[in-house]
Amino acid sequence: MTAPSADVSARVAWAEDAPAIAAVQVRAWRSSYAGLLPAEVLDGLRPDDIAAAWREALGRPTDARNRVIVALERNLVTGFVVTGPAGDPDCDPVATGELTDLTVDPHKRGAGHGSRLLQAGVDTLVADRFSGAVSWLPAEDDALRAFLTEAGWGPDGAHRTLDLLGDGTTTVKQVRLHTTFVDVTPA
Repeated sequence: MTAPSADVSARVAWAEDAPAIAAVQVRAWRSSYAGLLPAEVLDGLRPDDIAAAWREALGRPTDARNRVIVALERNLVTGFVVTGPAGDPDCDPVATGELTDLTVDPHKRGAGHGSRLLQAGVDTLVADRFSGAVSWLPAEDDALRAFLTEAGWGPDGAHRTLDLLGDGTTTVKQVRLHTTFVDVTPA
């Protein structure tokens, strides 16, 4: 008799995952940002173009601590999260990590993939010796804010406005949340 195997998991992404990550990203953006971004921007998202950028990022990370983690249901990519050093000028990139793009396929939400990705992301940041982390999210995304707040993240007062198209016509207000990792190493 063999032991049952898990049909859901999370692991570090491979370059071969790029098309699946891009497909999840496009579906998630079209669902999550429908009221926030212009329809022509969302309609213009092309998974093949986005997959090329993911393939490059996965194959040649700019820092050894930059990671993409995918959530899997059997061998199907259901979501992803990106971790690495914090890029904000008020953060120490040696001590503070950043968690970005916590994304779950709209058809797979509510099945625990987000929680699995968040935990895997935090575990990765801790393994990379960060003592805390920050994460930017759209100010209007109450569901993501509640999810992260329930997991121990809180606002740190930082906010910004992103100009997505570079011409001032499409902006997104964001707030930053942070968390500190508890050291559980025995003394």
